Amino acid sequence: MDLRDKVIITCALTGAIHTPSMSPYLPVTPEEITREANLAAEAGAAILHLHARDPETGRPDQSIEAFGRFLSAVKNGTGAVVNITTGGSPFMKVEERVQPALAYAPEVASLNMGSINFGLFPLLQKYKEFKHDWEAPALEATRDLVFRNSFKEIEYILEKCSANSTRFEFECYDIGHLYNLAHFADRGLVKAPFFIQSVFGILGGIGTHQEDVLHMRRTADRLFGDSYVWSVLGAGASQLRIAAMSASMGGHVRVGLEDSLWAGRGRLAQSSADQVRMVRKIIEGLGKTVATPSEAREILRLKGADKVAF
Repeated sequence: MDLRDKVIITCALTGAIHTPSMSPYLPVTPEEITREANLAAEAGAAILHLHARDPETGRPDQSIEAFGRFLSAVKNGTGAVVNITTGGSPFMKVEERVQPALAYAPEVASLNMGSINFGLFPLLQKYKEFKHDWEAPALEATRDLVFRNSFKEIEYILEKCSANSTRFEFECYDIGHLYNLAHFADRGLVKAPFFIQSVFGILGGIGTHQEDVLHMRRTADRLFGDSYVWSVLGAGASQLRIAAMSASMGGHVRVGLEDSLWAGRGRLAQSSADQVRMVRKIIEGLGKTVATPSEAREILRLKGADKVAF
């Protein structure tokens, strides 16, 4: 099968950045997350990147029980590759963040490749009223927050998940994170093909200028040659522009309400599926084809949905 013109769409449904007051469409409950997963898969997402939330408050919840409320329904209802976060929330310790991936042994788990300042506090300039008392303090707290992903913590996640044959989506928020990944590759702790998700537009990480995107790609090419699969996500308004750059350069894309709440200037996306459909038009307009879940599994050399623990 010729997979060179296949583009994998990852859809990140809810995340831990946006709070419930920012959009009525942000999925919070297990039922909402499951419904959004189905819609995104129907629209063309081959990979579903999943976080969990407290169904009452909407606060990020990295407990095994929280993920257990929707993982089987998402897998059985969509056939898509399920990607469980080990990033969780920037306020969580690594021991908490790794628990769902360790318990459920997914085909893919995300893994942040370095520590960064993680500034969400500028959102307080835009949003003034909040449904829950935790939202504004959590955003303000990021003014003095370092999202810890030390070498020791990355090693901890790799070690804990090594027996599960879970492959990783290596989230790289800056150039140094690519060098961190190369360090672990040199030590033989990670194996090719490396699924690299370059993240653009988080305050504290690399920016969203086209030269930033090209710099990430050139550096990854130099460090990993043909031993990696490249994907991008652009935060906020840069989402589709950066996705278009990646697709035009032979890369893959990630969209979803975790990364952006919008479906055009001033228009809230009513579902992550809106963004999947929008990026699909870009991909097909470039003469490429959206990858199916089975094609994504082949490209990334995944173990298969029958070998997960949910």
